[in-house]
Amino acid sequence: MISASDFRNGVTFDMDGKVMQVVEFQHVKPGKGAAFVRVKMKNVITGAVVETTFNPSDKYPTAYIERKKMEYSYSDGEIYNFMDMDTFETIPIDKSVLDDSFRFVKENDTCTILSYKGSVFGVEAPNFADLVITKTEPGLRGDTATNVTKPAVVETGAEIKVPLFINEGDKITIDTRTGEYLGRAKA
Repeated sequence: MISASDFRNGVTFDMDGKVMQVVEFQHVKPGKGAAFVRVKMKNVITGAVVETTFNPSDKYPTAYIERKKMEYSYSDGEIYNFMDMDTFETIPIDKSVLDDSFRFVKENDTCTILSYKGSVFGVEAPNFADLVITKTEPGLRGDTATNVTKPAVVETGAEIKVPLFINEGDKITIDTRTGEYLGRAKA
């Protein structure tokens, strides 16, 4: 059990059958009246964010989120298969669980699988990915006065914006959380 006075950023707890994670918290002690804890929390299953107040003595059961590294093996339509690196067991995960950053993941990349009581609710892609440009227009010479970008398609099929000097076949590094070009990949 965890009391509301022990809330910190990142703490997960079970509230009315829902798994909540503290995003922001503030202990408030007004001049008149009892102290309270103002909390902004996120439902880890649905992603909904709620702001509410708690009495510091309120107690809730702690929710333990399991984070396991697994290798992305292949997709079969709407089902994506991940392999447990310890047991070599394959786990199918529905496409609806994957977030937008998964578009930069290629086969054999290691991802973090998030589950609660055996139920998978999220897949975290690696923060950075080194990918090869498969399609882009050649840049115009002399157009270097401003930060001009052009669209490019990477090997996973995702489209991003890259500087004009990037050509087909170049290997680049991408921040998967934002989809931004970071630079050329180290060889």
